[in-house]
Amino acid sequence: MVGTLCMIALPLYVLLTQHWAVLLLEPVAAYGFAWTGHFAFEHNRPATFKHSLWSLRGDFRMTWDIFSGRIAW
Repeated sequence: MVGTLCMIALPLYVLLTQHWAVLLLEPVAAYGFAWTGHFAFEHNRPATFKHSLWSLRGDFRMTWDIFSGRIAW
């Protein structure tokens, strides 16, 4: 969820501040948290490698479910 929020927040930050070089951090911010979680804690491979769009859709759904209260932290 942190990676998904970073993926949304960084472009908004860039639009507000005009610091375009920050966009280079987008892949690190978006995928770094997710891949660390998958490899270090869940011990599996993220779906990003084979099913990128389904993975992104799942990330947005999970984030929505957490903020709407459907899934507890």
